[in-house]
Amino acid sequence: MAMDRRKQRILEAIVALYAVDGEPVGSGLLANYFDMAVSSATLRNEMAALTRLGLLEQPHTSAGRVPSPQGYRYYLDHLLSAAGSFTLSAQDREQIDDLFTSMDAEPEKLAQSAARALADYTGMAAAATTPQADDLCIAHFEVVQVGRYTAAVLAVTSAGGVRTRVARVADGFTRADAQTLAALLNRSLTFVVPEDVTDGLTAELLAATESRLAPVVRAAEALVRTRPQVYLEGAQYLAQNKAVRKELGLLLEIFSDSSAGRTLIEPQGNRVTATLGEDVRPELPGICIVSKRYLAGGGLTGTVALIGSNRMAYQHLIPILDYFASKLGQSMSGKKQEEQV
Repeated sequence: MAMDRRKQRILEAIVALYAVDGEPVGSGLLANYFDMAVSSATLRNEMAALTRLGLLEQPHTSAGRVPSPQGYRYYLDHLLSAAGSFTLSAQDREQIDDLFTSMDAEPEKLAQSAARALADYTGMAAAATTPQADDLCIAHFEVVQVGRYTAAVLAVTSAGGVRTRVARVADGFTRADAQTLAALLNRSLTFVVPEDVTDGLTAELLAATESRLAPVVRAAEALVRTRPQVYLEGAQYLAQNKAVRKELGLLLEIFSDSSAGRTLIEPQGNRVTATLGEDVRPELPGICIVSKRYLAGGGLTGTVALIGSNRMAYQHLIPILDYFASKLGQSMSGKKQEEQV
């Protein structure tokens, strides 16, 4: 049985209506949705056909239907191609703009702040990664005395970002120590990829300076080894959702490993990607991950995502996520928001 345009529109409508209150959708409600342009009898026949195709389910003896996992998969694979037609309201745009004006501009803090703001704004769990590029490395080090026993190591990346780490020197730290270490770090640790920071290189660096300054050297090495981080915010919204709360423990476990968390939310290309959890991990039925890549300038990219049940309001949430990704990228790169048409 083929999926003609009318069946597709009915499936789209049932996904949207089921997202509102979680109740099975009947032919009467569908008829009102279509403004009575299609008769209830015709809708019942089409719903029965969609059920035979495995795209709808009838949870009990009433005439109402809900999307099946296969129905959600069809919707995400075939019908979200029209996502470009989803529009962001002027009110959403203004409120999101206001959220970003108060966020810290430091990349690690900005990614976490954006994830938290997106979660609270949508009432769903949200995740964001810090920006990264395959060839990103440290281009310059500065070492600053910030106290009698404290040093701050500042690392400027090849993309112009700044990483910082503080080290405590038990026997005291001077400006002369800072100058000596800055010269050593710029000579030995700039334009070095994390894989090149070997035990042998560490031994050479430690041998080239006083043993009491080892904490500062190790702080610099940690900055070179820094991998993109992923932040999960709004876990409480998953806990409040009966459909997915049982998967919360596994999601928290996944996001405790930055690499696994980044992999879970990685989008396909530069478009909004919606993925069913069970297609990524069999233990995540009923979960859907909607993600978008953001461009942070200098060849850096990151990801921002919404995580919730399959029963989410895609038409409302996708333009919000898309705009959040755009704002996050612009904030990361220091650009002002361009006019949207």
